[in-house]
Amino acid sequence: MEVLSASRRALVLALALLMSACPKAPTRTAGGTGGPGENPEGEPFPTRPSLEAKQDASADAALAQARATAQGSADKRKAAEAYLSVRKAYPATTASQEALYQAGVLFYESRDYVNARKSFNELLFENPLYPRADDAKHKLALSAMAVGAYRDAYQTLSSLAERAEGAEKEQLLKELSRAAEGAGLYSQALTMAVKDAGEAQGAEAQAQAVAKVEQLVEGRADFVDIARVADGLSSSNPAWPVLTFKLARIYYHLRDWTRLEETLQRFLREAPNSSFAPQARELLARATRRVEAKPKAVAVLLPMTGRYQPIGEAVLRGVQLALHGSDIELVVKDTQGDVNKTGQAMEQLAFDDGAIAALGPLLTEDTKRAALAAEELQVPLLTMSRQEGITDIGPYVFRNMLTNSAQARAIADYAMNVKGYKRFAVLYPNIPYGVELANEFWDEVLEHGGVMRGAENYAHDQTTFTSEAKKLVGRYYLDDRSDYAEAVRDVQGENLDAFRRRKAMEKARSGVEPIIDFEGLFIPDDWRRVSLVAPALAVEDIVTNACDPRDLERIRKTTGKKELKTVTLFGTNQWSSPKGRSGLPELLERGGKFVTCSVYVDGFFVDSQRPATRRFVKDYREAYREGGRDPGLLEAIGYDSARMLRNIIEKQRPQTRADMRQALANLKDFEGATGKTSMNEKREAQKQLFLIAIDNKGVSEINVEKEKAAAGGSGT
Repeated sequence: MEVLSASRRALVLALALLMSACPKAPTRTAGGTGGPGENPEGEPFPTRPSLEAKQDASADAALAQARATAQGSADKRKAAEAYLSVRKAYPATTASQEALYQAGVLFYESRDYVNARKSFNELLFENPLYPRADDAKHKLALSAMAVGAYRDAYQTLSSLAERAEGAEKEQLLKELSRAAEGAGLYSQALTMAVKDAGEAQGAEAQAQAVAKVEQLVEGRADFVDIARVADGLSSSNPAWPVLTFKLARIYYHLRDWTRLEETLQRFLREAPNSSFAPQARELLARATRRVEAKPKAVAVLLPMTGRYQPIGEAVLRGVQLALHGSDIELVVKDTQGDVNKTGQAMEQLAFDDGAIAALGPLLTEDTKRAALAAEELQVPLLTMSRQEGITDIGPYVFRNMLTNSAQARAIADYAMNVKGYKRFAVLYPNIPYGVELANEFWDEVLEHGGVMRGAENYAHDQTTFTSEAKKLVGRYYLDDRSDYAEAVRDVQGENLDAFRRRKAMEKARSGVEPIIDFEGLFIPDDWRRVSLVAPALAVEDIVTNACDPRDLERIRKTTGKKELKTVTLFGTNQWSSPKGRSGLPELLERGGKFVTCSVYVDGFFVDSQRPATRRFVKDYREAYREGGRDPGLLEAIGYDSARMLRNIIEKQRPQTRADMRQALANLKDFEGATGKTSMNEKREAQKQLFLIAIDNKGVSEINVEKEKAAAGGSGT
C-alpha cells in the first residue's frame, strides 16, 4: 500500500474525527486494497491506488503442484525450474514470491549460485518484507561469495550481523570476515609495489615490479588508493606513468575535464616516451574536441533497427520533414533500443560529430543513459521520453513529450474549471501505467479542492467488470448498506415459504439504489478495455451519455426518475483508436452510446483546426503521400522538436552548446503541431493539450478557451 503524505494523513485523521460525530449513512466499500475509512459526509474514504502482489487461487494451486513435483524429483535444478514456471505464469501473486524463494533455495543447495543470486535478488527487490527475507539474504550473501562477489556479500552480511544475536551472530561475523578478506583493501599492497618498483635493481626486476603495480591498478586498487599513492610520487619512479595515466582515465570517466587535461599535459611533459604516451595524446585531443561544436550539426538518437524500429522511423519522418529545405546537418544515431549503444552514441556525437544539440531518445532506460551523458558532456539534449523527472538530471536536459502527469493535469483542469465538477472516482488497471495515472489524477483533484469518492482497480487482461461497477456504486458489499439490511429484516419478518423467501431476497438485492456520488470517472486504460468497461457501468445504472437528451428522456420514462445523476467518463491518449469499417473510431463502434459524451486527452489530434497543426498535417501528407498514412503523436513530436532547434539555429545562430542550451531554456510560444510550446523552469515543454470529445458522429476537438469563457471559469 502506498504511504500517504503528511498532509493526506492529516486529512484522513480529520475525516475520522468528523465521522465519529456524524449519523451512520448508507455506506459502500470504496475498492482497492485494505479496509475502508469514511469521509465527512459519512461515505467511505477510497483506498489510495497501489501496485501489490495478490493471493490467487490458480497461482496457489500451481504452487502446490510445483511443490509436489519438487518433492518427487531428485534433480534440484529441475525442481527449481518447476517453481520458476509458477513465477512466470503468475508474476503478481503471493504464490509467485514463494516460488522465487523455493527456487532460490534449490539452486543454492545444488550449488548453482548464479541462479540462486538471481532468484533471491529478484525476490528481495520485489518484497523486502518477505517473511523469510533474512534467510534469503543469508543464502544470497553466501552465493555471492561462492562466485567471487565479495563486496556484495560483505554489504548483505553486514546488515544481517547488525540484527543477529548469540551463535547466529558469531557465525555471521565469521562469514563477514571471509567476505571482507575476499573484497580486500589494496592500498598497502599498492604502496609496497610502487616502492619495490623504485628500488628494483636491473631491467628485469624493475619490469616485474611495474607489472605488479599495473596488475593492482587495473584489477584491484580503487581510485582513492591510486590517487593517494600517486600524490607526491616522483616522476622518476618507473611506476609513475602507470599510476598517472590510470588517474587520467579515471578523470575522463568522471568527466572531470580540468583535472583530466592537467594530468595528461603533465604526463606528456614528464613521460613523452612512455608506452602510454600515444593513448594519452589521443585522450587529450578527444577531451579538447568535446567543446568544439558545429553550429549547424544536429544529432538524433533513435532505435532504427530492432524491435523498436517502427517507433524510430515514425519520429525520424517528423524530424526530416522539419529540417527539409535547411542547411542543417542531421546525424542519425541508431541506438537499437540498447542502453550501452545509446551511451556510445552520445559520446560519438559529442566528441566525433560535433553536434551542437541532440534529439531523443524515447525509451526509458535509453533516455536515462543519454541524459546522464548529455549532462556530463554538456550537450543540450531534447528528449522525447515520457519518463517523469528526467530533466532533474541537469540543466542540459530538456523534454518535449506527452507525459502522464500532463494528461492528468489537463483532464482535472477541464473537469473542474470548465465543467465545474468536484467529485470524482477512478477505475484503473493494476499495472504501473494505470496506478501512476490514477495517482497523478488523484493528486490534481485534491490539490484543486475536489474529492475522490471511489477507487477500484482490475487486472490488465480482465474482460468483465461487473464486480468493479458494483463496488463503485455500493452494490457489492450489501451487508454494509443500512437500506438493504432493513429490507432483509422485512423479508425475515414475513411468514414465507422457501421459494417466496428466495424471490423476496432477490427483489431486496435488486432494489438497492446505486450510490452515484461522483460526477466524473477517470479510466486510464486502452480504448479496447474502455469499450468493455462502459457497458458494465450502465448495467449498474451509471448514466454516462449525459449529452444525449433523447436517451436521457428514455431513461427517465423507463425508471420513473425525473432527476438523473449522470457521470462523465474521462480518459487518456490511449483512448485514441483507429477508424473502423463504418469510418468511426473503433472505440465508438464497440462502446456505442455508452462512451458517447466522454472526453479524453491527447498530445496530438490529426483533425485539429489549430493553424500550426493543420499546416503540419498538410505538409506531412504531401511529403509522405506514398505511405498513405496520417501522422500520429510520434511524427508530430519529432517534427516539433526538430523545428525548435531549426528556429534557434536559423534565427539566433548559437555558436556553442552553451548558447544552444540557453536558447532552448528561453523558448517561448513556439507554434507547433502539438500546440503552442514554452519551456518552463524545469526545462519541460508546456503546452495546451488536445481535449477530444466523443459523440455519435465521431470525435472532435474541444475549444477549451471558448468553453471556459462560456462557463465563466479560468484555467490553472
